[in-house]
Amino acid sequence: MCSSSFLLLWISVGLDVVEVAGSQQGIPLSVKLWASAFGGEIKSISAKYSGSQLLQKKYKEPEKSVRVEEIDGVKLVKNLAVKMEEMFRRKAEATRRLVEAAEEAHHQHEDNPDLQYEYFNAVLINEVDEEGNNVELGGEFLLEPNDHFNNLSVNLSLSVVQVPTNMYNKPDIVNGVYWSEALNKVFVDNFERDPTLIWQYFGSAKGFFRQYPVKWHPDEHGVIGFDCRNRKYIQAATSPKDVVILVDVSGSMKGLRLTIARQTVSSILDTLGDDDFFNIIAYNQEIHYVEPCLNGTLVRADRANKDHFREHLDKLFAKGIGLLGEALSEAFTILSDFNQTGRGSVCSQAIMLVTDGATEMYDDVFEKYNWPERKVRIFPYLIGRESAFADNLKWMACANKYFSQISTLADVQENVMRYLHVMSRPKVIDHEHDTVWTEAYVDSAGPSLMTTVAMPVFSTKNETQKNQGILLGVVGTDITLQELMKLIPKHMLGIHGYAFAITNNGYILTHPDLRPLEGQKRRKPNYSSVDLSEVEWEDKDDTLRNAMVNRRTGTFSMEVKKTVDRGRRVLKMHNDYYYTDIKGTPFVGVALSRGHGKYFFRGNVSVEALRDLEQPDVALADERTYCNTEEEHEHRHLTQIQAIKLFMTGRRPHLKDRELIQEVLFDAVVTAPLEAYWTGLALNKSNSDKGVEIAFLGTRTGLSRTNLFVPADQLSNDFLTAEDKEGVFNADHFPLWYKRAAEQVPGTFVYSIPFSTNKSVVLASTAIQLLDDRKSPIVAVGIQMKLEFFQRKFWTACRQCTALDGKCSISCDNENINCYLIDNNGFILVTEEQSQTGLFFGEVEGAVMNKLLQMGSFKITLYDYQALCKEYAGSSDSACTLSDPFSVVKWLLTELVFLLEFNLYSWWNVDLSVKQRSRGKTMMVPCDTEYPAFVSERTIKETTGNIDCDGCFSFVIQQIPSSNLFMVVVDSKCDCSGAPPVTMDPIEIMYILLK
Repeated sequence: MCSSSFLLLWISVGLDVVEVAGSQQGIPLSVKLWASAFGGEIKSISAKYSGSQLLQKKYKEPEKSVRVEEIDGVKLVKNLAVKMEEMFRRKAEATRRLVEAAEEAHHQHEDNPDLQYEYFNAVLINEVDEEGNNVELGGEFLLEPNDHFNNLSVNLSLSVVQVPTNMYNKPDIVNGVYWSEALNKVFVDNFERDPTLIWQYFGSAKGFFRQYPVKWHPDEHGVIGFDCRNRKYIQAATSPKDVVILVDVSGSMKGLRLTIARQTVSSILDTLGDDDFFNIIAYNQEIHYVEPCLNGTLVRADRANKDHFREHLDKLFAKGIGLLGEALSEAFTILSDFNQTGRGSVCSQAIMLVTDGATEMYDDVFEKYNWPERKVRIFPYLIGRESAFADNLKWMACANKYFSQISTLADVQENVMRYLHVMSRPKVIDHEHDTVWTEAYVDSAGPSLMTTVAMPVFSTKNETQKNQGILLGVVGTDITLQELMKLIPKHMLGIHGYAFAITNNGYILTHPDLRPLEGQKRRKPNYSSVDLSEVEWEDKDDTLRNAMVNRRTGTFSMEVKKTVDRGRRVLKMHNDYYYTDIKGTPFVGVALSRGHGKYFFRGNVSVEALRDLEQPDVALADERTYCNTEEEHEHRHLTQIQAIKLFMTGRRPHLKDRELIQEVLFDAVVTAPLEAYWTGLALNKSNSDKGVEIAFLGTRTGLSRTNLFVPADQLSNDFLTAEDKEGVFNADHFPLWYKRAAEQVPGTFVYSIPFSTNKSVVLASTAIQLLDDRKSPIVAVGIQMKLEFFQRKFWTACRQCTALDGKCSISCDNENINCYLIDNNGFILVTEEQSQTGLFFGEVEGAVMNKLLQMGSFKITLYDYQALCKEYAGSSDSACTLSDPFSVVKWLLTELVFLLEFNLYSWWNVDLSVKQRSRGKTMMVPCDTEYPAFVSERTIKETTGNIDCDGCFSFVIQQIPSSNLFMVVVDSKCDCSGAPPVTMDPIEIMYILLK
């Protein structure tokens, strides 16, 4: 049994009486001495080589002449909305010019069934045959690399045409390609007017795709499977719709018919977008909801839900006679009830019927539910070449003015697409050129996130006047979200502040916590349907999300936990949110962290400040815009510093963001003395400080300075490189070392081993504040030192002793004593076992970490709603994990319970993120996870603990002064190796349906 007091325990292991008598709260004086000695030494080195005291003084000197202003968040977000609205307006105007040109070209064209026309096929350009001659529809097509288009080879004078492999150069295609050639001039003109434009296109209702200005590449099998009508086309061409798909799974649906039916349902799902809602009902002797937990409702048609239904459909094919009448009644009832709730699209409604025949006409069902108004459109798809009950289905089609027969797999795509013309007729007849903005998606030409503005193109010929409206296709242009980010005044938002935008469905268009990629390149499933509530999850009542979706302007505040350093660390802060809307476009919001984002300063400078900005140790944030060099082709080659110089000397007065330029020049002037200071240190550097390699600073305006104390080829680790995403300024965040320094007590340093390195260096940084009472860190400075140098300083401090005779009974050299230096997130910086460096402390000393958790020292629980979990092929989940937070999941959560019953101190080592339900190949699937993060409580400066395992076990933890570090001394005399480790592994949140 362990001793009940730490004092007695340490006597039992030989701690001398002098130390015990003089200790406070049971903390041995040796440990306090070690912590104090190391803290003083390492702070002295950090302050000296970073120049923090000099910089504090330099920012104090002009303090009286500096204006410190409070940011008006509402005004800020409204100004940002105006800028975004102007940018969106320019893109929409470019699209509208394409609409006008396309409609006019078609109006002037007379279809010629015998037309022969050579055009540039996007796949065949510059291709030659075995004899070296250009292949048909190929031809020489000049292509040159262009950095504006991800360094792809492009032609800025002409567009190319892509035709899916399963389509042919039919007369309709050739005629469409011919008249749409008129768009080339408009593509070029649009790009000259707005050099920020990228891809422009026309997607034809016939299936061909005209794109400017790039070549199209087939897949590895040489196939062009992309059909433009399955993407942004649908959203622009039709209104939002509620759809119920009825699938005949009776005994007659087998063999080829079954295969065609599956493909038909899949193709229908492809035509549904995020603004649509759907469900699938299969019928034979009974009615089967493909997903039972969605009985009687509709679900949003995002990618996750559609894929889920595809997987579950195959289970329901069985023998028997189909009860179509009951299935139709059920479908009409769902659509009526769902519409009355005010949910769903609140627009068009349709029933898709996939069957090989009907035993009756079911006129009584149509009369009861749909006649005479015919509010619900019926689209029957007759599967197979012959059917004994085809006549009844054809009658049904005539009564509802639509019929399609699908005899082969090759017929599926074209026949399914026909219904879009019917659904688009109201728009065509009314000539509604609605502007549609898509959800965020990853560009196939690169890893950039994009959105698209698209508009429908209608025929203006006589047939439209006869209420037979004809949709010609859709035009559009893509916008990188990086371009949106350039509009955000990051210097006004503060260290932790950020801007974000969502769509009308609440899905994220841009947000710094959106993670669309798995690794570096592979797109995650469902990345385009991440809801705002899944990243701002602390808002349990969805107050912020609902206000933004309802197009309100206002403010909101809450405590948040933001993860940094690849999710391993967490910062606790208070965020103030300001939001407004942009008419006809995605909404916008801005978040400022209270204290760090509410104030900024202005200083006066002259043109002479340029010389301080042009020094070799100065750099500006690559992804931030100080001068707008994008709007004119002649300025695109300029660096930001070159553009600032042109602006300040009056040669390019329109290249400006005057406020930001004034502030960055002020920073350049005030920080300029650091260059001489660091140079002097390098020349007079003592041998004892040879481990310090780099000094650096960063300001709120994105200006950074670096100084090397060793030759570049002798650096232990590259620092402030573009590859180190979290270590540099970019469009949406400050460097990690800046963020963490801002959260430290003023005058103290934050130390860490960067996870992105080879564990050979330690970073130390601190924040400089202009006015302490306003909590406005305006600059952060720091150093990079060798890990071996840092550890040597620690072990030297630990050899000090308070015993009168110089013989200490407690020492880190004692084989029963383990000494560690950990940071405030629990990661080990110093340990005798080098292989443990950089590990989480709980993985090494599980018993001690468990005790600290019980004492409330470290633990924070976080949630990840964009996680990926391993799943074995052949397993399946309930649809209760469908990704529709506000039409399904909110309902589900009232019916579900978490399968998370765990002991807080023993479950960490259990990895439930791998679902071992069957043997076979694993795959990564979207999931929700709960995972721990660890942050020390600032109120705990020192503590002791006893653990009962195999007799006795004890530890002491002591904070290192002026730092985020803690010294942990563990008496390992008793064996606690059986205690489970404490890990940071996530646990998948599982849901079950309550019966």
